Amino acid sequence: MRILFFAALLLVAAGAATFFRYGSLHPCDWMERDLAEDSGLPLLAVQARIAAEFLVEGITEPGPSDCLFRWWEFRQNGLPQS
Repeated sequence: MRILFFAALLLVAAGAATFFRYGSLHPCDWMERDLAEDSGLPLLAVQARIAAEFLVEGITEPGPSDCLFRWWEFRQNGLPQS
């Protein structure tokens, strides 16, 4: 029971830290913010670039899982070279 309590506490702390950092719990917002910070481009340009990259892959409405995987790739590899 104690392990379950600490696991729940850890999840709440991670969620709160993420919300504090990004102001949102949606991975698409994380990706937009991190790409804008690293590239130095305005947020609108970053949003257009992300939408275009998803469209090239045939994804018209990216869901949270699409954005989460793309955000993980960005955090691991840095800015895409395009």
